[in-house]
Amino acid sequence: MRDFVQRQTTDLLAKLSAEIERAAGDRHPDAIHDLRVAIRRLSRCLRVFSQFYPGRSWKKARAQLSELMHAAGAVRDRDIALELLGKAGFSARAAIAVRLRKERSEAHRELVAVVRRWRDRARAQKWTAVLGLAQ
Repeated sequence: MRDFVQRQTTDLLAKLSAEIERAAGDRHPDAIHDLRVAIRRLSRCLRVFSQFYPGRSWKKARAQLSELMHAAGAVRDRDIALELLGKAGFSARAAIAVRLRKERSEAHRELVAVVRRWRDRARAQKWTAVLGLAQ
């Protein structure tokens, strides 16, 4: 079972790293959605299989994921609001749509800043060691 958990965690961590890179460079709503899915899947894996990680390392990793999830959520919330406005027949030039696009742009800049901190701190590589994953 331990080997299975290590493989799953390693795969999910790799997927998260790829989605982080994609979301930082791609402003498309699907990139943000996919990042949030990758975060949730890794977070759930860490919780469900917590007994297979050293000490409470899984808790620290989940706490660090929350910053990333919060930043991605701020962007995704605006994406959903804009989509709903479009379905409701609002013009893309409506004041509320313009404001939401501006807020989304600001939220995306914050997400990029969080991603940079993620890279600078080499979290994926550190988690590999801290979580006791085979390298």
